[in-house]
Amino acid sequence: MPGLRLPYTFDHPRETARLRIRPMVPEDVDDIHAYQSLPEVCRFVPFEPRTRDEVTAKVEQFSKALTLAGEGDYWQLAIERRDVPGVIGDLYFKVHSTEGAQGEIGWSMHPGQHGNGYMTEAASGLLDLAFGELGLHRVFARIDPRNHPSAALCRRLGLRLEAHHAEDEWFKGEWGDTAIYAVLDREWTGRRAPAAAAPATPAPAQPRR
Repeated sequence: MPGLRLPYTFDHPRETARLRIRPMVPEDVDDIHAYQSLPEVCRFVPFEPRTRDEVTAKVEQFSKALTLAGEGDYWQLAIERRDVPGVIGDLYFKVHSTEGAQGEIGWSMHPGQHGNGYMTEAASGLLDLAFGELGLHRVFARIDPRNHPSAALCRRLGLRLEAHHAEDEWFKGEWGDTAIYAVLDREWTGRRAPAAAAPATPAPAQPRR
């Protein structure tokens, strides 16, 4: 596929103006459990609030998933501030299609860190990597339309609403809708979102993890 550059290993931290995006390590378990155990954080993601043991197992799994080589390969990366130690959120990224050069992005963050524009900055950094080093053509986010903060984050990032599927998934005891937001490489290059855009309070997107 023209421009697509795989395999690609996330082997060193990537920094933005205020943040550091990096692989998860065992020492992150308590920080991650602090928000993945909260019902409000898990409302729109496909898992219930996690115990510390569940987070420990996931961090071990994610810490080893660092190479994107083909469809279905993913990253689950930690986000931390450059000036204060400790994980404040995470980013999900998956190779959705090698033939179509497409990826999927998702996110979640500790509610105490909302309102600072951190997720806009972190997701922008990951999209820079996706369209730059990886050479992808299209990246999309799959969210619950009721997740208004994540929809607003998509719009700030320049992702357009491409589809709204009505009751296409049985989700946490009820039929749920799915909204697809996406951006193309030329669109991202043409309107590169500022690294630290207006503060927001993004709820987690709904990646398939």
